[in-house]
Amino acid sequence: MNAIAPSPELRALVQAYTQTSTSIISDCLDRLPGARLSPFHRIEGTMAGLALTVKVPCGDNRAIHQALELLSPGQVLVVDGGGDLSRALMGDIMAAIAEKRGAAGVVVDGAIRDLATIGQHHFPVFARAGFHRGPYKNGPGEINVPVSIAGMLVAPGDIVVADHDGVVAFPAAQAAELLQRCHATERKEAEMLAQIAAGTYKGAYAAH
Repeated sequence: MNAIAPSPELRALVQAYTQTSTSIISDCLDRLPGARLSPFHRIEGTMAGLALTVKVPCGDNRAIHQALELLSPGQVLVVDGGGDLSRALMGDIMAAIAEKRGAAGVVVDGAIRDLATIGQHHFPVFARAGFHRGPYKNGPGEINVPVSIAGMLVAPGDIVVADHDGVVAFPAAQAAELLQRCHATERKEAEMLAQIAAGTYKGAYAAH
C-alpha cells in the first residue's frame, strides 16, 4: 500500500531543501552523521525527497523490486545494502522505473551498475561504488523500516537531501526550524564571501 500523500506544506518544505546544500544542513545539525555516498548521475543541483526505506540482504535486490511498486512521486528510494560491494543492487533499468514513478532519486548503501547509462541522465542516483556483477533475487527484505545508510539512521518519511558532498537525512518534524537555521547560515556565509571579495574579512575567529 502506498504512503499517504504529504501535505502541501511538507511538499513545499522538501522543495525548499533543493535550494540549499548538504554541507550547510550538516553544519546546522551539529555535524551529525551523514552518508559518504557519491553521485553517479549527471548531477545538477540538490536532490530532496521523503524516504521510502528498504533493507536487503547483502547482494540481494528482491525487496527493491517490491519497493519500486510502492514508490510515490517525491519519494527517495533509500536502500540499506549493508555497504556490501560484492554485487550491484541496482542498474539503469531499476533507476528508470524509479524515475518513471516520479521518485526524487535513489540512495544505495551498496554497489550499482550500468554507470555509463546512469551517468548520461540527471535522475539522482547515489551509491558507494559501481560493480558489474548482478544481484541475487532470493530475499527476504524489509520495506518502510528504519535503516542505516553508511552509519546514518534513516526512518521512513524522513527528509533525505543529497548533492556532490554526500547524503543527509532528518525527521520531517525538524524541517521548518532547520530550514530557518540553514538560511541564517547561508546569509552569514554570503556576508563572509562579500568581505573576502572586498578585502575586509578578518577571519572566522576574529574578535567582534
